[in-house]
Amino acid sequence: MTKVLVVDDDLYVGQLHCEYVNQVAGFEALEPVRDVRAAREALDGGEVDLVLVDYVLPDGNGVDLLRSADTDAAVLSAVADAAVVRSALRAGALTYILKPFDAAVLQGFLRRYARYRRLLDRERLDQAGLDRALRALTDSVGTTPATHSPGSSTSGTILETLRGASAVMSAAEVAEAVGISRATAQRHLVKLAESRSVTVTLHYGSTGRPEHLYGAER
Repeated sequence: MTKVLVVDDDLYVGQLHCEYVNQVAGFEALEPVRDVRAAREALDGGEVDLVLVDYVLPDGNGVDLLRSADTDAAVLSAVADAAVVRSALRAGALTYILKPFDAAVLQGFLRRYARYRRLLDRERLDQAGLDRALRALTDSVGTTPATHSPGSSTSGTILETLRGASAVMSAAEVAEAVGISRATAQRHLVKLAESRSVTVTLHYGSTGRPEHLYGAER
């Protein structure tokens, strides 16, 4: 379970953002806090995996908090200033979300973050795997219900993933990279193969049935 600390000087807004967090599977919001001091105390407790922090706080700002915090973080703020956004990203923010926003915006980021963590936490990580993990933070797949037509955004993302891969991939590897189920990945791969957008080869192991491997047409 990913533990999330919400830091916002408005108690109502902080509680609302906690509700958004708790509606996403795999995430649990801790008791929200309203200033830098309380946030640092919570961080010192060692239970926080992700911080969602406002920029303007009573005793400082969210960017200063990020500079001293050794944890993943995102800034949620009404401050739409390019210099502030750049400072937040330099301080380590994974994203900057402008208030006001709908629940789907924050929840979409949380789902992308979950995929990013799954890909990054693998025991062995090559450059292609690292690239897929970083793309997961900005990939919109999974934030809205996916359609299953050959021209859907899911199929497009699968095709982009295969184009960016250094080698052919199995359906299971595609599913993990994109953040969907293996069955869903398989359906899209079959459609892409039928439209000749991807190539299919067979890999014969020492035992069992051969595995289908997919690559993008160049």
